[in-house]
Amino acid sequence: MHHIHFQILRQIKECSKFQLPIQGKKLHAHVLKSGLDLHGPLYPNTLIDMYGKCGHLKDAVQLFDEMPNRDLASWASIFTAHNQANLPKHTLLLFSRMISTDGVQPDHFIFASLVKACASLTALKPGLQLHAQFVVSPFSDDDVVKSSLVDFYAKCGLPDIASRVFDSIVSKNVVSWTSLVYGYARMGKKREALELLRDMPLKNLHSWTALISGFVQGGHCVDSFSLFNELRRGGVDIEESFVLSSLIVGSATLAMLELGKQVHRLVIGLGYESSSYVSNTLIDMYAKCSDILAAENIFSNMKNRDIVSWTSIIIGMAQHGRAVEALSLYDEMTLTGLKPNEVTFTGLMYACSHVGLVGKGRRLFKSMVVDYGLKPSLQHYTCLVDLYSRSGHLEEAENVLNSMPFKPDEAAWAALLSACSQAGKNKTGVRIANHLLQLGPEDPSTCILMSNIYARAAMWDSVSTVRKLMLTLESKKKPGYSCVDLGKENEVFYAGETTHPMKNEIFGLLKELDAEMRKRGYVPDTSLVLHDMEQQEKERQLFWHSERLAVAYGLLKSASGTSIRILKNLRVCGDCHTVLKFISSIVSREIVVRDANRFHHFKDGVCSCRDFW
Repeated sequence: MHHIHFQILRQIKECSKFQLPIQGKKLHAHVLKSGLDLHGPLYPNTLIDMYGKCGHLKDAVQLFDEMPNRDLASWASIFTAHNQANLPKHTLLLFSRMISTDGVQPDHFIFASLVKACASLTALKPGLQLHAQFVVSPFSDDDVVKSSLVDFYAKCGLPDIASRVFDSIVSKNVVSWTSLVYGYARMGKKREALELLRDMPLKNLHSWTALISGFVQGGHCVDSFSLFNELRRGGVDIEESFVLSSLIVGSATLAMLELGKQVHRLVIGLGYESSSYVSNTLIDMYAKCSDILAAENIFSNMKNRDIVSWTSIIIGMAQHGRAVEALSLYDEMTLTGLKPNEVTFTGLMYACSHVGLVGKGRRLFKSMVVDYGLKPSLQHYTCLVDLYSRSGHLEEAENVLNSMPFKPDEAAWAALLSACSQAGKNKTGVRIANHLLQLGPEDPSTCILMSNIYARAAMWDSVSTVRKLMLTLESKKKPGYSCVDLGKENEVFYAGETTHPMKNEIFGLLKELDAEMRKRGYVPDTSLVLHDMEQQEKERQLFWHSERLAVAYGLLKSASGTSIRILKNLRVCGDCHTVLKFISSIVSREIVVRDANRFHHFKDGVCSCRDFW
């Protein structure tokens, strides 16, 4: 009899290992028919594990719920199944059920699964509680749990605590070592991360990947490229493509097209262009580096497109003002039978709002809930508000803000305020400005909008309140900068910068362009300068905005006819937007600016955002 048990259990485990759910189901039927499931929890536990590993969570849950007697292994299997299905929230919810209904105390397997769930969610509070429980439990010496705690603290941005747990591990494995390296890299602690990597007894590509992707995810992208060069010089074989994807993400964050192209060449050279994961990051990178044509090419050459591929190209098109293409791609995608996800709908709503397709946007929002059972997030509601605001449906926009199940953020109210300002709806504008004043705005551009609305309504006390608020914000405000990408080099300009070696040439060119623009009817919009100073001085202040310096430098340094690409950390101001439209027409060049909100393609005197951003 034992022999039969052993054989069947071995076969179920093989189904787990090789992911054979159909055969697993047949074995399950055999177990039920033979009454073997009555021999305690052994069979059900092995079957739950098999269903979880084969991605059949529903079957695993059903089997688990039907068990008359569950033991620790049953709970461990169901937790693992939820973690594998990428539902860490459910794992934690199940844990409270385990304590309350079965009164079971966790063992080391369960601790490890739960900490893993907390790491995926970066849920600090429950993770700290579990750590405290683990320390006083009989399993407090378990290295596997400690290893998952290292990963948890590293992902929560607490590498120093992770390091203390790491020091207490007796047999330090490559996993915990790698987690710690990642933790320090993500926080930009280069020295600690590199020292750890150098001390690591068995370094492999994973260790380097953790270091590089840590730097990229923490926004320290420049370091990641220099480390990658070190990795190449060290002759480490790149036998998997994840590290390349991290670098592609880094190029996108920095908006450095040439760098991205170099990594792309490396991808082709190493034979990874068929990986859909890599292709998806390339689509996103080219779109973020404002080369939407290259993104389109990669997408159309892909053999196997998944939901991420479609979503990346839809969002890319939407951000570049090509809404019609974005929407027709969506129709194509649904015809292939793929189900859109929350991110796809963000891209589609964004597309509708930037070309004023109110009916279409409203239908998509409804379809998301009714047809696909998705729950709209704050971002989706903000897109809806944006859509109504831009199209002049101000009442509907305000209704959404007041009735949505989230607390609207400043950006959502500001979108509506901006629409009121443009439509000349002063009464509504003042009401919204008053509401924002109570909330306490944190973005200087919101204050400028409020100040202008109050000034139009001759509410000078409110204007002065907003200006005082501005002064306190100015001191906290990040300095505005613009980075111009010239292929082989990048040059960064800060607002008001007057020390650049090419200052005279830049200033000379801007003066020439200014004279030409005024002939064509340009009037500086000095309402965007909030300091009390003479008109002429205000105009000079606008002159030193960083994007103008970057454009002038780009024009001086690049070949005639080529596009000028600029990355800006703040939202482009209204006056600079007007200026860039004039310049694109005067010099017959395309100027592409990626600001904090979106992309602007300036060409022949018009912008792809249709003056709404």
